[in-house]
Amino acid sequence: MNEPSSLPRVPLADSIDRMIQKIGHLIAWSYVLLVLVIITQVVLRKGFSSGLVIFEELQWHLYAVGVMFGLSYAQTTNSHIRVDLFYSHFRAKTKNIIEILSILLMVLPFIAVIFIHSLDFVAESYRINEHSESPSGLPYRWLIKSVIPLSMGLLALAVLSRLYRDTVLLFKGDL
Repeated sequence: MNEPSSLPRVPLADSIDRMIQKIGHLIAWSYVLLVLVIITQVVLRKGFSSGLVIFEELQWHLYAVGVMFGLSYAQTTNSHIRVDLFYSHFRAKTKNIIEILSILLMVLPFIAVIFIHSLDFVAESYRINEHSESPSGLPYRWLIKSVIPLSMGLLALAVLSRLYRDTVLLFKGDL
């Protein structure tokens, strides 16, 4: 298991992060499937001059699943993009304060907006039984759209774990 080596240990947060990382490892297999679908599509298109629309759409869907659920994995492993120009020189307590404020003022509101608006998006897609516009495309468009609220929920859990970790570490020396 990939333990975030740069993060101090906080048992509850560590447990949540491990669970999210296990889900991330499971979801990562979607990339193996994605590569197989791409190879199949290329062979069909270049070798037999007949690609399939269903494979084109499946590629988009598999990539979307990997990226959307990969966000929570990146959060738990601290491998997301960050501008460390000044941050790396700050004391640990200052970093904890910045993390807490960033999570509360920017990350959680962003996740909440995406999550809340995605619910209607998925519900409407389900209600009208949305499917691909292509006759040979994939059915059940609501299924891929449901990845949005599910992945945002998992990301929220990862971010709350980080918020808990940073809060514990901020007040740890003051206890």
